[in-house]
Amino acid sequence: MELDTLDANLAAMGERHAGRALRTHVKAFKSTAMATRVAASGHPTFCCATIREVEGMAAAGLGDDLLLANEVLDARRLGTVAEAGARVTVAVDSPETIRAAVDGGVREVLIDVNVGLPRCGCDPSEAGRLADAARAAGLEVRGVMGYEGHVVGLEDRAARRAGVEAAMELLLAAHADVGGEVVSAGGTGTYDINPWATEIQAGSFLLMDTAYTQLDLPFRQALFVLGRVISVNRTHGFAVADVGLKSLGMDHRNPTIDGHRVWFCSDEHITFAPSGDTALPAVDDLIRVVPAHVDPTVARHERFMVVRGHELVDEWPIDLRHW
Repeated sequence: MELDTLDANLAAMGERHAGRALRTHVKAFKSTAMATRVAASGHPTFCCATIREVEGMAAAGLGDDLLLANEVLDARRLGTVAEAGARVTVAVDSPETIRAAVDGGVREVLIDVNVGLPRCGCDPSEAGRLADAARAAGLEVRGVMGYEGHVVGLEDRAARRAGVEAAMELLLAAHADVGGEVVSAGGTGTYDINPWATEIQAGSFLLMDTAYTQLDLPFRQALFVLGRVISVNRTHGFAVADVGLKSLGMDHRNPTIDGHRVWFCSDEHITFAPSGDTALPAVDDLIRVVPAHVDPTVARHERFMVVRGHELVDEWPIDLRHW
């Protein structure tokens, strides 16, 4: 992981969303060391995808304002974190998840609204009723959240912008019924075309991946998986390195290797061939494999090797990995 690039990405995001306007999504990097660097830059609020991420962030002293942007039906572990002094908010989209928050000891919620992505979230027309039910149950409703994940990856910027606007129209209608100070939405792909949200839940911008680098964004690739060439077939002009399906998130297509064409990935191997004037590598050469999806790639590894240029300057544990 290239530290200077990460810092440049963080600075670029901060120019658009200062302080608490950025609620950095921990799921993209799963490291309290990296989160500490983000907090030190002036962004103390975080978004989590799992209870374990919330627990780990709070234990690392990063519990200023943690949002579990996901529904849970057993919130007791979240309540324990809140009792220990962290501020914990959980997303709810049904009477059942409201009851789970109450029974678990969580006292603050956001109403999760479906704004077009067929995943979690209530219908916008139901948001006000759920907010009333949550308040009647003794919860503080901080506002709403809604993720426009169905449009964040659209390569056509105009289509992406139109999709965000349509999604936020639904979210703001829900917010009018719900109330509260928070309208939480967005991601790396829509960070600069979503002026309606009060906070942006972006995380991939720190490290980037090939899916997001297809968009017109100012963030650069900071993460790669270092592989070693273990076999070369000079007759047919291809090589094999020890980076495969078990070390990469593959749901967003193949990874890339600069100057080469990736043929395919198998369990422990990546098969690739030179393109253009690139020479065929030799056995024992090191290569940089750039993942197509950063979040599931990071979750497969134990630590970041932090570099500046060719110098190793630190190691950061990926201490929130797995589920």
